[in-house]
Amino acid sequence: MALKSFVEVRPDSHFPIQNLPYGVFKPAPNSVPRPGVAIGDYVLDLSEIASAGLFDGPILNNSSDVFHQPNLNRFLELGRPAWKEARATLQKLLSSTEPTLRDNANLRQKALVLSDNVELLLPIAIGDYTDFFSSKHHAKNCGTIFRGPENPIPPNWFHIPIAYHGRASSVVISGTDIIRPRGQSHPTGNSPPYFGPSLKLDYELEMAAVVGPGNELGKPVDVNQAAEHIFGLVLMNDWSARDIQAWEYVPLGPFLGKSFGTTISPWIVTLEALEPFSCDAPKQEPPPLPYLAEKISKNYDISLEVLIKPAGQKDSTVVTKTNFNHLYWTVTQQLAHHTINGCNLRPGDLLGTGTISGPEPESYGCLLELTWNGQNPLSLKGTTRKFLEDGDEVIITGYCKGNGYNIGFGTCEGKIVPSHP
Repeated sequence: MALKSFVEVRPDSHFPIQNLPYGVFKPAPNSVPRPGVAIGDYVLDLSEIASAGLFDGPILNNSSDVFHQPNLNRFLELGRPAWKEARATLQKLLSSTEPTLRDNANLRQKALVLSDNVELLLPIAIGDYTDFFSSKHHAKNCGTIFRGPENPIPPNWFHIPIAYHGRASSVVISGTDIIRPRGQSHPTGNSPPYFGPSLKLDYELEMAAVVGPGNELGKPVDVNQAAEHIFGLVLMNDWSARDIQAWEYVPLGPFLGKSFGTTISPWIVTLEALEPFSCDAPKQEPPPLPYLAEKISKNYDISLEVLIKPAGQKDSTVVTKTNFNHLYWTVTQQLAHHTINGCNLRPGDLLGTGTISGPEPESYGCLLELTWNGQNPLSLKGTTRKFLEDGDEVIITGYCKGNGYNIGFGTCEGKIVPSHP
């Protein structure tokens, strides 16, 4: 019999009992932040569950103060045995056949809060943020646009998961406005470089892995153990100022073209919840070096969509439809490569996948590809866009389709507001 919650969950909900993603929220404006899990239209307050002594397994029984923290980092540090124990406890408590929470009206009233009434916060304290470049289709399209079709992907790309170190301080929660960045871009003729608001502001459809226990400095993580260090995934929009980036990135890579804002969704969907939707990763040619060779190389079947709601319009338009399973380098390979030099990852670190694009034009994960760097404007129900304009809203959604239920991520949203003078 399928697992069913005593909390009513709509069939199209992203948050059935099979999911139980983790976040951090405030139930009232003057409340302290506390961890929760999403269930249907509610958030289950884990601080109340912990205070009631219901995390009574061998690991969490002595560590339930992890759910009295303003972020999830202490919980992430405990590792997969603790995560599995918490998941089993919560699925049992929320089950339709379990009376402990269902029949305790006082605890139920304290612990179950309507999602519409809470403020969702960044679920983790992000010490470091790394952004990879792991989609072959995206790499090919970008290379073709900027270098031509002869050799669009550099040879090293097929041997190492390329990445750069991003700015953790400007990672923001879904719903935060993004101020159009100012900066330099290519000069015209003999003029000095342009300086002012970015004229080529773009979204990037990504996902990101949230690091769990991490590793000690000098001790790499084996690629076949890397999943033990990944708590779960979030949706991510790594906003990009293409004109600023194009002028600055040679020879050291992205800087001001990226560091003005990165948006993540509030709910972290665990790898346990995603496991039923695992699928084979693409075949890698040439075969990766031994330290990146996985015994089981897998992605996840996660349908992803991007919608743009142009400034002044009521309706949004779907502009991208793709799937997480198009990633060439897996999240476990990304993590293993990140640590192969001895770099130490810490609980709450964020590892972005890079833009996720598929093989078809409608599956391209950013406007740079969709408009071919502005050459082919995109039609949006009566208006057109080459790049994002002030007032435009970008909404990313993602979910896995189960048998009678969805495992979803909610939304990752942001609106562009004018540059500061």
